[in-house]
Parts: sequence; C-alpha cells; structure tokens
Amino acid sequence: MGYVELDMDLSKEVVAMLKEVKKFAMDVVRPAGIDLDRLQDPADVSAPGSVLWDVHRAFRELNLHQIGIPAELGGMGDDIDPKFKHLMAEVIGYGDAGLAVSLGVSINPFRVAAMSQDPALQQLARDFCNDTSGEMIGCWAITEPTHGSDYIMAMDPTFSDPQCGPDLIAELKGDEYILNGQKSAWVSNGTIATHATVHVGLQPSKGMHGAGLAVVPLDLPGISKGKPLDKIGQRALNQGEIFFEDVKLPKQCMVVPDSRMMVPLAKAILTGANTGMGTVFVGLAQAAFDEALNYAKQRIQGGMPIFEHNNIKLQLFNMFRKVEAARALARRVSLYNSINQPGAAQYAVAAKVTSTRAAFEVASEAITIFGGNGLAREYVIEKMFRDARASLVEDGENNALSIAASHELK
Repeated sequence: MGYVELDMDLSKEVVAMLKEVKKFAMDVVRPAGIDLDRLQDPADVSAPGSVLWDVHRAFRELNLHQIGIPAELGGMGDDIDPKFKHLMAEVIGYGDAGLAVSLGVSINPFRVAAMSQDPALQQLARDFCNDTSGEMIGCWAITEPTHGSDYIMAMDPTFSDPQCGPDLIAELKGDEYILNGQKSAWVSNGTIATHATVHVGLQPSKGMHGAGLAVVPLDLPGISKGKPLDKIGQRALNQGEIFFEDVKLPKQCMVVPDSRMMVPLAKAILTGANTGMGTVFVGLAQAAFDEALNYAKQRIQGGMPIFEHNNIKLQLFNMFRKVEAARALARRVSLYNSINQPGAAQYAVAAKVTSTRAAFEVASEAITIFGGNGLAREYVIEKMFRDARASLVEDGENNALSIAASHELK
C-alpha cells in the first residue's frame, strides 16, 4: 500500500502479523475476488472446487477465525492487540471488500455461541476454533423480505408497534422453539453457511422490541435455502435466502430468550457491525486510490504521464485526503469501541458512512482518471467501483443508519 503508516506505536508483534495478513490479502484474497467476480452464475462462486474455499482455508490456517473467541474455548481471547483487529480488517478489505465481509460474518454465530453458558454451544465454539479446513461457515440472518431497516431502528421506542415485528417467529413449546418464517436474500454467506446467528420474533405483539437471538445449525429439518443472489457488486460475497418451516430448535440454542435484553443488544450489534464495516471499506478506498495513482504514473497523454498534469495531481490529492480522513476516523472509533464495550453507536455509524462514501467517491474519481479504460473489465477499478456502491446500502442503508444513530446525539 502506497501510504505512510501514521500509527507510530504499533508493536513489533502487530507489524509481523500484519505482514502475513497483507500477503494473504494480495496473494490469495485479491486474485480470488477478481476471479469470482467474473463468474456469470453466482452459484459457481460457492461450487465445489471454487477458489472461495481456498480463501476460507487460508484464513483459517492463519488462525484469524479465532479472534473474538475466549481463550478457554480455543480462541485468541484477550491475547490479541485491539489494534491488530481493525488493521487486519482494513488490510483484507484492501484485498477484496466482499470477501472481507464473508470472512468476518463466517465467525459470527460461533462468537455468539461462546457467549452462552450451555456446554453444547461452548463446544460448538471450540469446534469452530479447531476447524482449519473451512467446513464450518457462519452467517448472520437478520434481514427479512419486509424488514431491513426495521431491525436497525429496533432501539427506537416507536418500533414496539406490532406492525413492525419480525417475520420469523419462534414459539416456545416445551424444550423446543418452533421456527416459522424467512430471512431475505441479503443474508451474507446465506447459502453456504452451516450455522447462523438468527434474529427471531418471540413476542410479536411488541414489534421489534419482542425479538430474541438464536444460534441455529442449518442442517435441522425444515430449513431450506434459496439460490445465491445475483448482484452488481461484491459478487464474491455469497448471499441468499433461508427458509424455516416448523423447525424444532433446542431451547438452549436461544442465546437471548428474554426480549427485554434485545433492545440494548440491538444497539451493541449496530455498533459492532458498523465499526467493522467502517474499517473494511477504508481498505477498499485505499485500494481504489492506489489503482488510480499507479495508472496515472503509467498512462501517457500529451507526451508525459498524466500524473504530471496539475488537474490530475489535484484530483488525486483530494482522493488521498478523503481516504486518510476516513482511515483516521475508522481507526479511532474501532480502537475506542474495542476497549469500551458496548461502544459508541453514533461514532460507529459515522465511521461506516464516512468510509463507504469515501470508497464510492474515490473509486468513481479513479474511473475518471482511467478514462475509457476505467469502464473495461480488464481493469480492476470498475469492480472496485461496483463493490463500493454496494457498501452504501450494506449492513444498513446509510441514511437509515444515520437516522438511527442520530438518536444518540441527544
């Protein structure tokens, strides 16, 4: 990456670990993302033999999937430097943002399982930490066909209206919950996941305030999946529907069975997800800038590299400024929120909105510098532009997120 590292207090250990992550990002993630993006059928992205599985296996071989899981369950626990967590996400986002999201989400249900005191769920977390072959894949099943931003707004008092309640309902019967409903096509890792963190409605009369949270093995009878979503950006990121029909879920798998806990937890989830997104898309913004800078030094117009023209220099500097501003905010927010749980939601959303807008604007400006070549699939910048555009509505549309976070400004 062609920039000066302004964080001067990185430990030797962190620097050494980041060196390995950068190699992974550029040697494995970047080429895989390009190859997967070019596949016409999104089902081929996750087909047997796909390079997607090489990415997941390489991620596991570095033990990066153990981050966020307690040491007593086989994870890295508190031994990992908080700075490494967000720098890792930034670097992998630089390689490919969609795959960075896939790798991050793949850990989600196992981290939630680690929160439980139930021995079976704790063993699930242990098994995941020991899985270096990529056989166990997680997804985060929250969005529904008629509920996207509703979940983001769950902490708003007005979203206790029954009309805003979840579509997927879990009804307790004896020692089991019976699940009926659907999650939408936007579930990341949805059609490849073996386990899911699932948001359910426990008390429909309370709207979004009547929700619960479960860890669900996706091989249970009654669970089926739709076809992978075909989309313009982040095509390397598998997404798809999950259907639940009279699914019998053991009672202990409902990690949050008390809906009163879900309002503060929804805020914590909003904070964590947006903190991560802000970091990943700084990586994409930097990647788009680097592509433009390198091209400007090579492309000859007027008898000289276009970098020598002042208008191009000005354009590149403004792009550089946006990247560095987004990076400074995302890193500061990530470090603060990792140390001060559950974190500050308004800052997390500000980081996500700032970083994704920077990625989109910088990628768009990069295409201008590339000229006609910026529209050709021969150059990775057009893919980065499409990936960046997807981020503006990913994990919450930016305006909806901003409205939700604005309540924290009072």
